[in-house]
Amino acid sequence: MLLLPVLWWPTALLALVLFGDAAMSIRPMKFIQVCLDGVRFPREWWWTLVVIKLLATVGLIAGLAIPGVGFAANIGVVVYFLAAVYSHIRAGFLKQEFWLNCLGMLVLSVGVLLISYWI
Repeated sequence: MLLLPVLWWPTALLALVLFGDAAMSIRPMKFIQVCLDGVRFPREWWWTLVVIKLLATVGLIAGLAIPGVGFAANIGVVVYFLAAVYSHIRAGFLKQEFWLNCLGMLVLSVGVLLISYWI
C-alpha cells in the first residue's frame, strides 16, 4: 500500500463526484429529499452531509500531494457510504435511490480506493 495514489485521476474523479453531490445537497433535488426522508434522516441535520462531502472533497484533493491524506479521506468516504447502506437497510428503504445512489457511490469509492492505492 502506498500513501500517495498510484493513479491521480480516479481520486480526482471521486472528488469531483462528491463535490457535485455536495452542491446538489445544498438545495436537495427531489431524489435526494426522497432518499433522506426514506431513511428518516432529520431535516435539521441535512446540512451536515454537505459539510462532510465538502471536507472529503478537500481531503481527496489534498491527498494528491500530501502522503496519507487522500488515503484517509477515501477510507472516510467508504465508511460514509457503508453507513448510508446500513441506514437504508435498517429503515427498509431499498428503492431506486438505494440501488443507484447509495450502492453506486459505495462501489465508486471502493473502486477508487483499490485502483488508486493497491495497484
